Amino acid sequence: MTDRPAEQPIEHVQSKGRTLAYVVRTWYAPERTTFPTPSDLPLQLGFVVYAAGSEIARHVHTPIERHLRGTSEVLIVKNGRCWIDIYDDDRELVVSRELRTGDIMLMVGGGHGFRMIEDTTLVEVKQGPYTGLDEKERF
Repeated sequence: MTDRPAEQPIEHVQSKGRTLAYVVRTWYAPERTTFPTPSDLPLQLGFVVYAAGSEIARHVHTPIERHLRGTSEVLIVKNGRCWIDIYDDDRELVVSRELRTGDIMLMVGGGHGFRMIEDTTLVEVKQGPYTGLDEKERF
């Protein structure tokens, strides 16, 4: 376990060969469209890059039935600072990382908790529908 922030722009957090999370620093700015997550993850994280004057053609997404197990979530630090503690499937602490305004965390396995350093607003994106607190097991 380490409490120092990662130096790389995208940190791939793993434990025992299993992916737990991706931490993306606010200063990461790819020059072209990049998806740092593998295509088989139930929730994808990408940076879609277009030049000024470009357009994305109007479109709809066709309905595709997907079967999911578990809940992935994305948290974006809108403002403030906090620590995220990332745990493995055995509820053992793997890493603690400081998140700052603009940082992104994609959680795909294990568990997590947060400790606020200052007043913080997190934007959360996850698969729905949300069925209530019985979806969470606190430890």
